[in-house]
Amino acid sequence: MADSSFKIEINFDSEEAYYMQIRNQVIAQIAYGKLEKGEQLPSVRQLAEEIGINMHTVNKAYSLLRREGYVKIDRRSGAKVDVEYRQDSDIKEISEELYLLVAKARCKGISKETLLRLVDEHFAQGN
Repeated sequence: MADSSFKIEINFDSEEAYYMQIRNQVIAQIAYGKLEKGEQLPSVRQLAEEIGINMHTVNKAYSLLRREGYVKIDRRSGAKVDVEYRQDSDIKEISEELYLLVAKARCKGISKETLLRLVDEHFAQGN
């Protein structure tokens, strides 16, 4: 493990669904080196108990991570980090998400320069 501080924290006051909070935090931990390829994620039951939510919610997050190509799931050994790069579909997905992010920035009056600076700062965090 790159950093043994893997931890999921649920914001129970957030309007964001719990399974999306788990998904987003796992993706971020992979991207920033807290989780590495081949690393075992906690079992569905273990993570549900640790963060105090329903097992089905954790299972939904893990299933989404599998569909999106971030983890592989084996019934015997559970979920392991295994990021799969699917060039065409991944670029299309990121482009669609970026389109909405740029639209939000424009609506809020955030300049292109500020947005690019933020992107640079986030990329630098992973180095």
